[in-house]
Amino acid sequence: MIDTANVADWLEITVIFRGLSAEQRQALTQIAQIQSFKKGEQIFRQDQEATGFYVVKSGRVKVFQMSANGKEQILNIFTEGDNFADVPALDGQAFPASAAALEPADLIFFPRYPFLEFLHHNPDVAVQMLISLSSHLRHLAQLVEQLSFKSVPQRLATYLLSLGDTASDTVYLDLTKSQLAARLGTIPATLSRAFYQLSSDGMIAIAGPKVTILDRDRLTALSQSPESSE
Repeated sequence: MIDTANVADWLEITVIFRGLSAEQRQALTQIAQIQSFKKGEQIFRQDQEATGFYVVKSGRVKVFQMSANGKEQILNIFTEGDNFADVPALDGQAFPASAAALEPADLIFFPRYPFLEFLHHNPDVAVQMLISLSSHLRHLAQLVEQLSFKSVPQRLATYLLSLGDTASDTVYLDLTKSQLAARLGTIPATLSRAFYQLSSDGMIAIAGPKVTILDRDRLTALSQSPESSE
């Protein structure tokens, strides 16, 4: 369980509450609700009434949609300090997607009406929320671009490059194959073929979750190349 006495101090590291005074953070703890979820547990479902938003205290959360035929598309993955579901919490509409814990997760839930009252008295927080919303919008725009104009190997190349930095050529997959396929907008079989293609072309080497980037320049060129067929 989370020690609520430490929540006020912890909020300082979050995107939307960074820079607040101790008094403002303490006021937030008065409306915050600590919620814990097991791995795979549903946090909310698409079209469910949105009664507030969440900040990740620990663990990881996926926000996703399911097609009519049961195919999952992961829209985003949130980790410690990230906030999510803020748009429906602010506009009063239903959740446009579902959310579930990728691993055991502790979340801080802020109910809609008490939080709107807090914003009324602390408008500077609204600016931070706009910055956060802009970041989420930018991510969704990039996701649409990837799904619309890039092949699965190109999406995979982009993802692998995003896992590490130029100082190291070794990265570790942080999702299962089915989860990664859902994030890249494909199915596990097609993802396996993409891994095989990049490996056969000498761009990467795979050993379980460990991926070694053998040719960063070619992998980068592939991720940035114009639209190509699957």
